[in-house]
Amino acid sequence: MMRVITDFLRSFMLVELIKGFAVTGRYLFKRKITIEYPDEKTPQSPRFRGMHALRRYPNGEERCIACKLCEAACPALAITIESEQRADGTRRTVRYDIDQNKCIFCGFCEEACPVDAIVETQLYEYHGESRSDLYFTKEMLLAIGDKYEKEIAAIKQVDARYK
Repeated sequence: MMRVITDFLRSFMLVELIKGFAVTGRYLFKRKITIEYPDEKTPQSPRFRGMHALRRYPNGEERCIACKLCEAACPALAITIESEQRADGTRRTVRYDIDQNKCIFCGFCEEACPVDAIVETQLYEYHGESRSDLYFTKEMLLAIGDKYEKEIAAIKQVDARYK
């Protein structure tokens, strides 16, 4: 019976509302930490994982040797690789596709690659208007790698101390 009376008095006196105003008042005059995103950006970790890219060697040859370790390591089954043997006896990829709709950006593909062919860049500002826009082919991944190679190499060098 006492519990019912106590609950009635608490609701009548609006105790929860007063507690809510107290929390609001406590933070009302403190410094705000809101970031005005596209104008201001928060700092990123060098280990941030964003859009994928395929890299090339300095002589222009693609790094991927079609070992398919990244395909095997991908828990989301987002990577598809097809390869063929070239005239000189080396194996290279004919098809290297990543479905970003499935990708969970875990970084296992990057860790599994023995030649640093597939990397996850610092790019996170990309979108697709349909599901097919987020399906990256080998040519698209190589173009991203070519465009951002300097940034990728710098990030790899900073990240090397953690490995």
